[in-house]
Amino acid sequence: MTFNMETRMSEEVQRDAGQADTAPTRVVTADGIQFAYRAFGAPSLVPLLLCQRFRGTMDDWDPLFLDALAAKRSVIIFDNVGVGRSSGESPQSIAEMADHASSFVDALKLGQIDLLGWSMGGAVAQALTLARPSLVRRLIVAGSGPGGVPGNRPMPTLVIQTATKPVNEDDDFLYLFFDGSDARREAGRQYLSRLRRRVEPPSPPTRMETIRAMAVALGDWRSGKNAAFERLPDLKQPTLVANGVHDIMVGAYDSYVMSQHLPNAELVLYSDAGHGFLFQHAERFAERVNRFLDSTR
Repeated sequence: MTFNMETRMSEEVQRDAGQADTAPTRVVTADGIQFAYRAFGAPSLVPLLLCQRFRGTMDDWDPLFLDALAAKRSVIIFDNVGVGRSSGESPQSIAEMADHASSFVDALKLGQIDLLGWSMGGAVAQALTLARPSLVRRLIVAGSGPGGVPGNRPMPTLVIQTATKPVNEDDDFLYLFFDGSDARREAGRQYLSRLRRRVEPPSPPTRMETIRAMAVALGDWRSGKNAAFERLPDLKQPTLVANGVHDIMVGAYDSYVMSQHLPNAELVLYSDAGHGFLFQHAERFAERVNRFLDSTR
């Protein structure tokens, strides 16, 4: 982060318990696209950028998780092209999504970032890091895989049908992210309740055109087309790979295999957790991320 950016963020952001809920939405233009974003947290030399899941917007990040991260560092969340409050049309490839994220980072004049991607955002984060390795200091891949993993299981039909519905209800999110035990589902209900604390009106729902484009991009990535699996040895950055052992969307097997092929990785798996492990264990995982980002090794 440049000095000017660090100073502006430290002056404008209220650092209180509800900062993720109250941080204002800003807009920056890059390559003709208006990117909506929020920046908040403690001043830090290297900010943490978060890449969101399939069809998710900024509003879908757990404020408890964000606030725990922001207690230690500057946090930036954004809507990529064609999502939420950002303009344009979502591309049909992970690589193009990463290119747009790269343009967003450049528009903010950030010299270096730490990068966390969840689910589809984990694929975008990997593609961005491979394209611009000098930009990314440390990488966190949560509930995601490199695509093209030999021997991985296909995504269940019910998962695909639920994830691509025109409108997702609370029960859909409980199934996709917190399915299984009573403890997981209760954690999911608490997560959904926290999302409703945001003081601004909610983001526009993700359009079906965007959902279809993202589905094509994810399908290609999972099948190995333009995926990262063969290039994992090129990801030299310290990388934290994390997942829930009962993830029905991206199996923990993918996370394990990914950690085997990365030259500088740590693997963390959470028992009795699924795709939404990072919100089920919001403060615990945020502490793990902050410790990883603060490490000098």
